[in-house]
Amino acid sequence: MKNILAFVFGGLFSIGLMWSGMANPENVLSFLDLFGEWNASLMFVMIGAICVAFIPFQKAIRKPVTIFNEKIELPISQQIDKRLCIGALIFGIGWGIAGICPAPAFTLIGLGYYQAIYFLAAMFFGVWLHRKFVGVK
Repeated sequence: MKNILAFVFGGLFSIGLMWSGMANPENVLSFLDLFGEWNASLMFVMIGAICVAFIPFQKAIRKPVTIFNEKIELPISQQIDKRLCIGALIFGIGWGIAGICPAPAFTLIGLGYYQAIYFLAAMFFGVWLHRKFVGVK
């Protein structure tokens, strides 16, 4: 049952990414172009996503278990350190160059957008480098 729900909600998420335009790199790049022809539509998509996710996140903070009574491991560190800032900077630069975020990259492959494979390859290489040299903490 868990896998069926994961498939259904993952598919729903993918449809939402496509319908909202967040899977379209051109829309994302126009959203990031603050001093050119800025497209504010993705801001409203993000605000809507935050509103939808707010209550479940509050519930997960109070009682960190899934509907299947599995433990949810939430981050315990609230420290903003150099590693977090550098990681956010690398992520933001990659997002700004490609116009692709990790979840939409998988959606784009399903749509036949082969350029997403380059993005995913670079992302997985970065994950591998991090695990090899920094380790998971």
